[in-house]
Amino acid sequence: MAHPDDLPLSTLVRMTRPGFLAITVVGCLLGIAIADACGHPPHLWTALATLVLALIAHAAGNVINDVHDAQNGADAANHSGIFPFTGGTRLIQQGSVSIRQTRELARALLLVVVPGGLTLALWSTPSLLWMGAVGLLLAWAYSAPPLQLMSRGLGELAVAAAWSLVVIGADAVQRGSVFIIPVFTSFSYGLLIANILLINAVPDAQADASVGKATLAVRLGARGAAQLYCVLALLAHGWLAWGVWNFVQPERALWGLASTPFSAAAALLLWQRLSTPERLRPAIVLTIVAACTHGLAMAAGLLSMRWI
Repeated sequence: MAHPDDLPLSTLVRMTRPGFLAITVVGCLLGIAIADACGHPPHLWTALATLVLALIAHAAGNVINDVHDAQNGADAANHSGIFPFTGGTRLIQQGSVSIRQTRELARALLLVVVPGGLTLALWSTPSLLWMGAVGLLLAWAYSAPPLQLMSRGLGELAVAAAWSLVVIGADAVQRGSVFIIPVFTSFSYGLLIANILLINAVPDAQADASVGKATLAVRLGARGAAQLYCVLALLAHGWLAWGVWNFVQPERALWGLASTPFSAAAALLLWQRLSTPERLRPAIVLTIVAACTHGLAMAAGLLSMRWI
């Protein structure tokens, strides 16, 4: 029987799509910074445990996605993906790993996350139990039948919710409860994460459509996806400005608007290259940079309240 232990560590790491894990690091840092700005300085060990468990959960979701995109044929049909951003890791398609090994890795990661999350909830807040459960449900339901949210045009919504929960959960661990400020603050970050998924799906749309994977990019077409991309970017930045203006979020959360030029540049490139989606690599990179800049700049602004 194939087992992930039979694989070299470098391959196991590649199976988790490590480049994308940065958005989870940023989400955790943002949640910790919100708690700090509200008078709850970070506790080193619980903060590290939050980060590690969130990263493992994200990695598990990536591996689960590779399993189901291999089973439904989407990755095998994809010859126009922009590696490493779209089209999966390609490890199954290249014969480097099997579906069974990939599934076993996902199970192994989940076997770490579940008891770890339960322990962290006992040390911090019981609210972490339902947040973790919802997060894991979204990670599974995004790819796996019968829900397959990615194939129903609901993938972006699931992703936005999942990464909002990362921010809210990281704050709750430090605070010891769920609070309204991180809920509002997480919304703009979640929307920019959704835009990563949306733009990544544009080069994959033809392959996805051929196997019945009806993502938003398939349903809306390239032009519709570009329009939605602009709406989400405007909504994310507008929500942050509105929240600060109405005293829902601390004033220095406005540092998050530093991501605006990156979102604007990505949107412009997306519009310019609608007919040649294989040239969207710079726009995809800018979209990831926008989300990370948004979260990191907000976190920096909130942490600066202690000293400046």
